[in-house]
Amino acid sequence: MKEKDLIVKADTLTKRDTVVSIMIIGFLFFTFGFVSWINAILIPFFKIACELDHFESYFVTFAFYISYLIFSVPSAYLLKKSGFKNGIMIGFWIIALGAFIFIPAALSRTYYLFLLGLFIIGAGLALLQTTANPYITILGPKERAAQRISIMGICNKGAGILAPLILASLILRATDSSLFAQIPVMPAAEKSAALDELIRRVIPPYTFLGIFLFIMGILIRKSPLPDIDTEHESEGVAKANVDKKNIFQFPHLVLGAIAIFLHVGTQVISIDTIIGYAGSMNIDLLEARVFPSYTLTVTIAGYILGIICIPRFISQTNALKACTFLGFILVMLILFTRGQVALLGHKADISIWFLVLLGLPNSLTWAGIWPLALDGLGRFTKLGASLLIMGLCGNAILPSVYGYFADKIGVHYAYWVLLPCYLYLIYYAFYGHKVKRWKI
Repeated sequence: MKEKDLIVKADTLTKRDTVVSIMIIGFLFFTFGFVSWINAILIPFFKIACELDHFESYFVTFAFYISYLIFSVPSAYLLKKSGFKNGIMIGFWIIALGAFIFIPAALSRTYYLFLLGLFIIGAGLALLQTTANPYITILGPKERAAQRISIMGICNKGAGILAPLILASLILRATDSSLFAQIPVMPAAEKSAALDELIRRVIPPYTFLGIFLFIMGILIRKSPLPDIDTEHESEGVAKANVDKKNIFQFPHLVLGAIAIFLHVGTQVISIDTIIGYAGSMNIDLLEARVFPSYTLTVTIAGYILGIICIPRFISQTNALKACTFLGFILVMLILFTRGQVALLGHKADISIWFLVLLGLPNSLTWAGIWPLALDGLGRFTKLGASLLIMGLCGNAILPSVYGYFADKIGVHYAYWVLLPCYLYLIYYAFYGHKVKRWKI
């Protein structure tokens, strides 16, 4: 079969082809999660090994996610020319290149070279995300899109639970607590040698990751995953879009991209800052490393609820409304409740557990925004998806804003940055997604 024969409409796929496609895209989401949520360990690890402050350490997320802002629209045009499968292969190869850059970065202990590697990894993920998210959104009935995205979320966050734990087991030692305490008072030469040894522990896992992803790119290219046609609109959609010249004429899409920007930023803050927040409670890195996994476990529980309940018991729009409001309540509890509690073997301030619980409303927010934002885009779907993917640069900017305020007013009160984000998400869930024309 020629490659062009594989370009099909989503509603013409057989049930078997749909299931196979969902499984392959599920692997992509697992890859997104594994590569992305490793940052929860890299941030505190680089902070020690490269001697950084809070603001500098959060450049890990900035370098990683700013790629989405730069490469999402070029990714959409690349996909128009190459198709989904070739785009996926190229995306895997770009991520592999970024992983290999960790080798010279570690050998020279150059933080900015690590940031370059993370930037390139983010560029590859921007291409994969621009491919996978609209693909899974249109791969089946529109009213079940949030359900399918929830399944993808389980793949993503399941990898997110494993990734920090696996990387931590590979780069951290049982004796590191005493090493971290001694580093600040070591003589300069001894300190430099200790930090060099510490940072070079990332070389084996990232070398393996690069090789694995390069091979997976080839295997995905040879897989039975079909290219889905998003360029031709149904008669009803074509009539509605006859006067549309660009994606900025879809207000619900533009407002949705802002919602994605704020949502992903709040999600990364809740996960990537939690180790540092635990550290402020005198919980060392070896103990605190499990907290991102707690948040991601709660997120998976939210996805499971979504799969069970949407659309049987609750519509995806009402689920979005409930999640955004719950997120607002939890942020208020993080900011205004204090008190020491013992839970799951940890003695910590109760506010950290409300931070963990943010994983629940965050779980279905992404799944709720995507189908609402892409509704009725027709031939603009790929470009519209790229605009939403650009919103992922919120992962770059908002954690850096948090890091700035963490240095100025403390890691606890820096969580005030979450409050306006959830207020806007409430607006989009209740009203913003209904705006179909700009008011002049």
